[in-house]
Parts: sequence; structure tokens; C-alpha cells
Amino acid sequence: MTTQQNATQIINEIKESAQDQKITAREQMEALNPEAKNLQFWIRTQKNAPAQEPWFSAAGANDTGKLASGQVGKNQLKALPYRWRWSDYRPYLEKISQIAAHADVAPVEFADRQSIVLMNPGLTDRIQVTNTIRCSISIYNPGDIAPAHVHSPNASRTILTDNGGYTNIEGERCEARRGDVILTPNGTWHDHGNDGEEPVIWIDTLDWPLMEYLDCAWVDQDFQGAFNTTDRTQPVRHVDGYSQKLYSNGGLRPTFVSHQRGFSQRLTPLFHYAGTDIRDTLLELKDEAGDPFEGIHMELVNPVTGESVFPTLRYGAQLLRPHEATQLKRETSSQYLVVLEGEGYTEVNGQKLDWKPNDVIAVPNFLWRRHVNTSDKDAILYSVSDAALMKNIGQYRAQGKDRDGKVIQIEV
Repeated sequence: MTTQQNATQIINEIKESAQDQKITAREQMEALNPEAKNLQFWIRTQKNAPAQEPWFSAAGANDTGKLASGQVGKNQLKALPYRWRWSDYRPYLEKISQIAAHADVAPVEFADRQSIVLMNPGLTDRIQVTNTIRCSISIYNPGDIAPAHVHSPNASRTILTDNGGYTNIEGERCEARRGDVILTPNGTWHDHGNDGEEPVIWIDTLDWPLMEYLDCAWVDQDFQGAFNTTDRTQPVRHVDGYSQKLYSNGGLRPTFVSHQRGFSQRLTPLFHYAGTDIRDTLLELKDEAGDPFEGIHMELVNPVTGESVFPTLRYGAQLLRPHEATQLKRETSSQYLVVLEGEGYTEVNGQKLDWKPNDVIAVPNFLWRRHVNTSDKDAILYSVSDAALMKNIGQYRAQGKDRDGKVIQIEV
């Protein structure tokens, strides 16, 4: 029997069976899929749109889009608004610290880090805070060292303790203090440690989920082999403050050095953004009108190009004045926030998430959100979002609501 004859026979059998059992065309097609699965293909029986209407066409506060079902929806997961409290996760960091202090082999040796990894409840068991961002919180005891390594994901440290240890990046030693943001761009060798007398805590941020999805996530830990050395850490070629000295004076760019650091492209050569500089700048601008949707907001940028520090992630810092409430805004980008100072709440999709210092809040894309400072003091929030990625692929869009509740387009 030829292939055509065999196919015709199968179709006739399905038709006869359908007539006998009165099953629909969709059910007939679905019945073929168990066999098709063995051949690694799927006979399409479902719509593929995760949201049957464009997210931006509805003005309500509770429009999150709908997930497809079955095979189409298998990999469609939506992150949820969520808050991780400092009061909840700090005790676990202290437990890790105690275990590590008395262990025969410290966790930093057998697990690469001593950390907790935040998991968004909408993304099942994936270790992600949003669809594109991984966020963990690490604790380093005095004397702990994470040996030199390099990887494809872009990463950063946001320092939560007053004494924040250090990170060496491409031979530059960065002494960390609370509020500092220290970047380790992809393709840069870096190592971390704590040479102080107290444990240090920081937030690790990576675009790892994106790199993993693109099948280009890798880590090289063979620093000794790469540089033919017995050392586990890099020799210091540039003292603390080197990249800040080169790039932190506004409007000035050195012409006598290469801005290429590591072996990747379109990445900031400024590795260390000092928390004191960020805070001072926000305070100096607090009497300005600010952004109705963000308050006094600044972006950490590549000082050479003026673009986001990474092509995938945008880093921001914002100040909310006492009792300031921003207007509702939504974006095609997702983000997480960490509270550096103050108390208040962020309302996401109608859900009120109150916050205090060191709390972390996930804000998924598409959802209306606003920030409210409920205290008599300034509040400072840091943010990391995938807005840079969305802009680079032509998908970034933002909307806001004016004082009358009318939806308006926000120019970007």
C-alpha cells in the first residue's frame, strides 16, 4: 500500500469513527496526537494567543491576559505580583551563616554560593522573580571567598549591609557598601569575598533565565587553567574607585583608555555605582517636579553610550517624597524593586504590597502599578527591569493614567 493510500485509509477510518461516535473535528485531530508525539511533532488543535485581546486595549486594573491551554500553553507562565519580606528571609540567611561557620565544607564551596534564591509563585518551581530575571540573596561570612569565574549572563550585586565585602572585576577591586550596585557584565572575570569581621549580605541579579531560554547560559570556573596560576582570585591591577575615577564625572569621557572590558560588547565599563552617589543625586533633585509615575527617578547608564548598563537589563533608583503617591503606570517590561529606605506600599493589579527596608517586590509586565510613601521621610527604591531588552527588540511600550483616570501613552 502506498503512503497516499495509507493516509486515505486512515482518514476514512477517522470519518467513520467520527460519524459513529459523533465527535468533533478537533477531537478527531486530537486523537492523532498520541501517535504524533512519538514522532516529535504535534497536530495543532488550539489557538496560540496567550491574551485574546491586546493587553493595552483594556483600561481596567485587573486585566492580566489569558493563558492558552494544553500544548500551546505548556510554556506560557505568568509571573505574579509578590513581596519577599526582609523579616521572613533574613532568619534563613542567619541559619545559613551559622551552618557555614561550623561546617567541614562551607556551602560556598559545594553550592558556589551561600544564598537563598527567590521564586515567583506564578512561575511554578522556576528560580526566577520574573520571566527574564533571577534574583538571589547571598550571605558571606568573614573569610569567605567565591573564586574567580566568568559567565554569559549579565549580573550585579546590590549591597544590603553597611559593610558589603568586595568584588574584583577584571582586576578592579570594588569595596562594597550599603546601597552600592556593582556590575559584573558577561564576559568579565570576577570573584567575591568578605575580608571584614561581620557577615555581609547582598542581592545577586542575573538575566540567567533569558540566557537559559536562548541556550547560551554557561559558566567558566577554571580561572587557574585560563591564566596558568594557582591563585583562586584575581590579582588587583586597579584599586577601589578606578572605574568611578574614569567615568563618574558627568559629561567627561577619558580618551586614553579602552572602554572594552572583558570580551563582550555594548556593556558599561563602569562597574561600581556608589550608593552614596545615587542617594546624594536623588536628594539634590527632590525639589524638582519629578515624574508623576515614578517620582524622582534616575537610570544607571553606560557612561560611554548613555544607554542602559546592559542590553538586557535596566537599573534604576527613585525617591518618593513623604506621603507621595505616584499615578498608575504599566509597561511591557517586568521588574523587581528593593527598598533601600522608607516605608510604604506598591499597588500592583489592585493588590497592595506594603514594604520596608530590604523588602523585595516583583512587578510583572502589563500590570497597572503605583507606589505610595506612607511615612514622613523620603523613601528610596532600586529597580531592575528587562525594559532594555524590550526596547532593543522593539517591544517596549508604556501607558499611564492621568488624574482623571484616562489612559495615556507615555513617550519613551
